[in-house]
Amino acid sequence: MAQSARAVVVGGGIGGLASAAALHARGWDVTVLERAPSLEPVGAALSLAPNALRALDVLGIGEEIRDLAAWQGDGGLRTPGGRWLSRAGAEAATARFGGPLVLLPRATLVDRLAALLPPAAVRTAATAVLTDPGDGRRPARVSVGGQDLEAELVVGADGVNSRVRRALFPAHPGPVYAGFTTWRVLIPLPGVEFASHETWGRGRIWGTHPVKGGRVYAYAAAVTPAGGRAPDDEKAELLRRFGDWHDPIPAVLAAARPEDVLRHDVHHIATPLPACHSGRVALLGDAAHAMPPTLGQGGNQAVEDAVVLAHHAHDLAAYTAARLPRTTAVARRAVKAARLNMTGNPAAIAVRNTAIAALSKAGPALFLRGFDGIADWRPPYAAGDAHTGERKREST
Repeated sequence: MAQSARAVVVGGGIGGLASAAALHARGWDVTVLERAPSLEPVGAALSLAPNALRALDVLGIGEEIRDLAAWQGDGGLRTPGGRWLSRAGAEAATARFGGPLVLLPRATLVDRLAALLPPAAVRTAATAVLTDPGDGRRPARVSVGGQDLEAELVVGADGVNSRVRRALFPAHPGPVYAGFTTWRVLIPLPGVEFASHETWGRGRIWGTHPVKGGRVYAYAAAVTPAGGRAPDDEKAELLRRFGDWHDPIPAVLAAARPEDVLRHDVHHIATPLPACHSGRVALLGDAAHAMPPTLGQGGNQAVEDAVVLAHHAHDLAAYTAARLPRTTAVARRAVKAARLNMTGNPAAIAVRNTAIAALSKAGPALFLRGFDGIADWRPPYAAGDAHTGERKREST
């Protein structure tokens, strides 16, 4: 590959930085354009499953990230009263998928990915507009701050409301509201012992998980109309909705300050895109396949996208062929999971809980089963195999 090949990445989130790092490792001259004034991420924490950790192995940081794993002992699914429906241990997850599940602050991963790039590669406060997707005879063009940048490859990693996606596929309906909103908290919680868990209630869920360094990551979701906000503050809203649920939820809420609570409506791409590319432009992450967070795979799929895109950077049709079927399937599973755990029908909840308990007694916990065919993915090339290497067929 010519060393002068240039890539412009629109978006400096996890997917954008991972793709820039993967392309840089293959000799591309990479520029990342982030419209925010800094790379400080939106969101509290991120769950990385073995599939994404293998992709990070390609970038040379997989083991470092694995060392941040904090889940020890049992975890699983509970009812609001505290009854366990399904339990599984960290060792069982590692044995089933060949690696751990790691929960870490988003900022940690963003910082580590950014460190893989030359300092001048990232431009913040840079709003980019795709002006020409290019084709086989001409480069793509991006306008930023009155300057036109030409590139052999443009990567649209600008999130669920991607302007790059709209430019490529103006007839696509875009993201839709998933029917529920989420809250997230990342705080210190010294002296409180608990088992990692997700709790399913009536049209509501809560999760509490340890993060290395004595912190806890908690998230909640509830079925509610789009655009809603608490009349006072979001901590008070969480107390109203979850304050009488089992321990350690009351302790988490007591320790959180109103300003610690992030709230975001969930939007996803319900209609798959016709392709993950057009011309010399490729889409990845939420720009290509935004999905509900119910499987925790949004960021994981973006990291997968990044290493596969670097592998197929000169053949974007091959990138679409490798990624579109897989990400569509994962997104559909995430939607099905949301329907299961966010249902508000009392009869359906009773049947669901009975089935989960029975299935978990008969075999691997439902929590682990939900990752079958997802967490066992392997990248198409290995670390150090940057330029040529043996091409491996991507798992789907």
